[in-house]
Formats: sequence, structure tokens, C-alpha cells
Amino acid sequence: MNPLNDITLIVGASENSARYSNMAAHKLLANGFKIKCFANRAGNIQGHSIETSLPEANSIHTITMYVGPKNQADLINKLIELNPKRIIFNPGTENPEFEQEAQKKGIEVIEACTLVMLSAGNYSKSKA
Repeated sequence: MNPLNDITLIVGASENSARYSNMAAHKLLANGFKIKCFANRAGNIQGHSIETSLPEANSIHTITMYVGPKNQADLINKLIELNPKRIIFNPGTENPEFEQEAQKKGIEVIEACTLVMLSAGNYSKSKA
């Protein structure tokens, strides 16, 4: 993963600085990664708009999930259609059905914490 070219989509992004999605946005940016933010509610994180519609297919390298399984049903197919290289399921977002569908399409699935991955220096290290 090349932080200068690859974009991470934060699904469930929040302006609330106490939310892990917000912390992840700040940490990704601090580490030189490009981000796009998506949520049901528009907003802004450090100059990046939180969009209420998904970006175009093939523009996203990594999706990092901050939406729980009960709120993922309407997103599964749309996120898979973005054709990311990997999806990170942060704690509490794990969804075997979604993960299986992603893997069928050749998308790398990781059950891990984006913040921990960034702190450990292994966010860029993936099979994708």
C-alpha cells in the first residue's frame, strides 16, 4: 500500500472526537494516508467531508468499518462493488456473511483495529 496513492474509506465516520472512526481519520492523516469519509450524517473531519454517498468504484484501496453488523445489510453489496483491495472489520463490526461475500470477490478481509495497526506500523502490510 502506497500512502501517497491509496485511499482508505472510513465507513461510519463521525465528527465526534470520542469516536474511534474520528480517531482513525486523524491517525491515518497523520501517517500520510489519504481518506474519504462516509456516514449517514454529513460533516467534516480535519478538512475532509463526511459524505452521505459512496465514492466511485475502483477509487478505494481499503475500507475500514465502523458500522456494526445490524446496520451493514444495505451496505454490503455497495461496498463490495467499490472493488477495494481489503476491508478491515474493526472490533464490533465483524460480520461473517459480509466477510464471506468480500472474500468470494477476492477482497482481503482483516478482523483488526485500524488504530492498533497504525500504531504497530503494519497498516501498510497486507496481501493486497
